[in-house]
Amino acid sequence: MKAKLLVIDDEEGIRFTFKRFLLDEGYAVATANNFDEALAKITETDFDLIFADIILQGKTGVDVLRGVRERNLNCPVIMITGYPNIESASEAMRLGAFDYITKPVQKETLLHVANMALQHKAITDEKEKYRSNLEAIFRSVHDAIITVDKELVVLEINEMAKNICGFSREDIGRVFSSSPEMCNRKCLEVLTRTIKQKEPMEENRLECQIHNRPQQVVTLTASPLIDSKGIFSGAVMVVRDETRLANLEQDLKERQQFHNIIGKSEQMQKVFSLVEALADVQTTVLITGESGTGKELVAEALHYNGTRSSKPLVKVNCSALSENLLESELFGHVKGAFTGAVKDKIGRFQRADGGTIFLDEIADISQGIQLRLLRVLQDMEFECVGDSVPVKVDVRVVAATNQNLKEKVRLGKFREDLYYRLKVVEIPLPALREKLEDMPLLVDYFLKKFNKKLNKEIRGISIDVQRIFMNYNWSGNVRELEHALEHAYIVCHQNTITVDDLPLELKSFNETTAPALMGKEDNGAEAIRNALEKTAGNKAKAARLIGISRQTIYRKIKELKIRDEI
Repeated sequence: MKAKLLVIDDEEGIRFTFKRFLLDEGYAVATANNFDEALAKITETDFDLIFADIILQGKTGVDVLRGVRERNLNCPVIMITGYPNIESASEAMRLGAFDYITKPVQKETLLHVANMALQHKAITDEKEKYRSNLEAIFRSVHDAIITVDKELVVLEINEMAKNICGFSREDIGRVFSSSPEMCNRKCLEVLTRTIKQKEPMEENRLECQIHNRPQQVVTLTASPLIDSKGIFSGAVMVVRDETRLANLEQDLKERQQFHNIIGKSEQMQKVFSLVEALADVQTTVLITGESGTGKELVAEALHYNGTRSSKPLVKVNCSALSENLLESELFGHVKGAFTGAVKDKIGRFQRADGGTIFLDEIADISQGIQLRLLRVLQDMEFECVGDSVPVKVDVRVVAATNQNLKEKVRLGKFREDLYYRLKVVEIPLPALREKLEDMPLLVDYFLKKFNKKLNKEIRGISIDVQRIFMNYNWSGNVRELEHALEHAYIVCHQNTITVDDLPLELKSFNETTAPALMGKEDNGAEAIRNALEKTAGNKAKAARLIGISRQTIYRKIKELKIRDEI
């Protein structure tokens, strides 16, 4: 498209000369002989360049320049003057005139100045486009965005920075630390580290403690500003308000799955929290619980959610090997250390260097192995069987047992000093019968798993199977439940698992001892009584246990006058 130019001058000869020179160069040219005509044309047309005589009838070219600026037009204005003086030139340049030329105008000068002005406008337009796009992006983001230079001077902020951090447009140009009271100043620490190290930084779930939002929880992410030539100029920080999410988690305290561990019960929420808290802490952990409660899954969650996740997780079943074999497995041996040691062998501790070793069934190790393990925990050093050269390792130890270690210590079967070394932090896992509100989740999880594994489309379990599952003792816990459902999947030939599909021990379970579920016969009164008894009167848990809402159980208790009975 042709560039559109406007020539404003009260001399017809000047207008004619400018127009002819500029038309010959391919520009679209309009003219005006006074201030009012010029403003009318400026209002109607978006000009790319304006030439304005500095002296007009009753007005000046400077008034034209003011009119252009008042309308926020991105249009260079070049002043024309027959009598240049410092005062008029400086006033025009102060107001933003691109340049000025003197009469009589030479064609080469006119075309050169016009070309330079249009190039300047093209660059300015491009910058404005990028600025507008950036502003649109800034406005659309619901996180606070703050950019600073290398001296931590604020360069730009978006609207959300005001809502989340208390910043305003007046803070642009100020040093970040001098801006409004900034809570606990964690954001300043993150920005300072980013600029110093020139690397991205992130801080999750910080309590902001800003004066007007003391409970605000945010996640901070800062990245260095480095251009295509590798020149570092500052940093950008994004502040995400996670207060609502944190409050929801706090209110509900309910996550249904954490690293393959299923459960929304209060006991399992405590396990999830412990695992999160311990994932990056390199202390020894003892996992306790009955067989089949998921101790190995917890050990995996501790390893894979922590800083050692990229290193090996080595598992050892301590009850599966004799003392001599276990010693060799744990610490390795050299060739000739014993009969059958035909070559050197690296032990599990050495293989786990930098990572985690999981010692399952720790209660079954002999006194000799207990002593050697104690020395490893104390010094992170051991000797291979048949060798006297110490081997240094960096290993996190996670142990597990389904036995009462404290009782074994009392009976003298387990070293007390080793017990306390292992039990720096204990994660106790509840039995399945202690967290029956997790049963529907577990059943649903295994249904999906076996549908995929066995290529079936079983949709659920019958009411009778539900009754059995909710009242069976589950001595084998979740593992036993999984095996029972896998058995049922294999023999089931319809879309719903029934009692006939269950293993014999479940099929023959005495159902007369099981409380009835919500039914028409007794309006659910018996089910509610049994559920309240199982949950020690906790109505919310009782409602989940029998599959009704909290509002329903409160209404039923009132209607059936159960409150007076319990």
